[in-house]
Amino acid sequence: MTDTPTVAVRGEAFLEVEPELAEVTVTVGARGSDREETLRRLAERAETLRGLLDGYAEAIERRETSRVHVYPELKRSGERVRAYTGSVSTAVTFSDFTRLGDVVLALADAEQTTVYGPAWSLRPDSAAYAEARRAAIDDALGRAREYAGALGARLVRLIELTDSGLAGQRGPRPMAMAARVDAFGGAPAPPQLDLDPQRQTVHAAVEARFAISEPTVLG
Repeated sequence: MTDTPTVAVRGEAFLEVEPELAEVTVTVGARGSDREETLRRLAERAETLRGLLDGYAEAIERRETSRVHVYPELKRSGERVRAYTGSVSTAVTFSDFTRLGDVVLALADAEQTTVYGPAWSLRPDSAAYAEARRAAIDDALGRAREYAGALGARLVRLIELTDSGLAGQRGPRPMAMAARVDAFGGAPAPPQLDLDPQRQTVHAAVEARFAISEPTVLG
């Protein structure tokens, strides 16, 4: 009795989809020679940031304090303090991009505030991942049928299917700000920030082995 002939293939899929989330990191800081005054200003600025973000709550998926850093700056020698520095960083994830440019400008306009981002991404349970997996299986089936057909055979059954990996691409997208000037020589209009969401590449791959009918073409 001869072994059942098989064909083994790798199926892949690359999808480009619109991002679902955008993360912006906002850091407020304070610096001064008096520790208590520096901490007071830092707390005030952190509270101002919270109030500003409250105004955009409908567009925010989540916000998390990612870092608090308070330390004395020492002089070159000894332990004498030259100044006190503090900062509070907040990671803000947006699910609604329609006002993202306005939010970023409002954040950046606050005193002693640094804004970094956005980093575009998909949700962990995004439907794009399942779509990519299905597409990879379709690709494997198509390849297996082509190989079997070239041998004058057909697919009989699936023997094994292995998930080779799933990956999504994400990263910060450069931001561009354009300040518009009134056409009649008036004062500049408030700056406007146009953000272009970075499309995400989702890659899925599978390895499959199929039993095929007895080949009728041997070369």
